[in-house]
Amino acid sequence: MSRIDETRDFLPVRIAVLTVSDTRDLSQDRSGDVLVQRLTDAGHTLAARDIVRDDRDAISEKLRAWCADPEIDVVISTGGTGLTGRDVTVEAHRDVYEKEIDAFGTVFTMVSMQKIGTSAVQSRATGGVAQGTYLFALPGSPGACKDAWDEILSLQLDYRHRPCNFVEIFPRLDEHQRRK
Repeated sequence: MSRIDETRDFLPVRIAVLTVSDTRDLSQDRSGDVLVQRLTDAGHTLAARDIVRDDRDAISEKLRAWCADPEIDVVISTGGTGLTGRDVTVEAHRDVYEKEIDAFGTVFTMVSMQKIGTSAVQSRATGGVAQGTYLFALPGSPGACKDAWDEILSLQLDYRHRPCNFVEIFPRLDEHQRRK
C-alpha cells in the first residue's frame, strides 16, 4: 500500500503545462488551470505554460524544447488524447519518448473507470521519459486532469511517497547518456 513517509523532505518539482487545442487560449483553458492550481498547491513550481494547436509536429517540437530545458523536470499536456482525426497528442508524445511508461495509461484507465465507467476506453492517456524529463499526456477535460493529478501524479511526483516514486529516480533517467 502506498503512503507518504513524513521522515523525508518534500522536494518541489519543476512542471510545465501544455494545452493542446485549436480553439482555446489561456483565458479559456480550464484544464490547464486545474493542473496549475493543483501542482502549485502541492508545493511544486510551474516552470512554463503554453498552448499549441492540434498539430503533431508543433506538439512534438514543444515537448522536445521543454525536455532540453534544464529548468523543466516534468511536462504535463492536456488535450488531444481521444480518437478523432485531430487527436494527435499521443502520437506526438511517442515521437519524443525514449521510454514509454506503459502502466501510466493502464492506471489512468483504472482511475477513470471508477469515475466514468466504460467511457474510459476513449482516452489514450500516456506517459514516458525523454532527455531525463517525464512527459504525461492527459485528456482535455478538467475532470480527467483532476483524476490524473489527484490519484496518480500527486503521489508519484512526491519524493516522500512509498514504496517508490518518480522523483527519487530523476538522477538515473539519463544515465545511459552519461556512460562512456
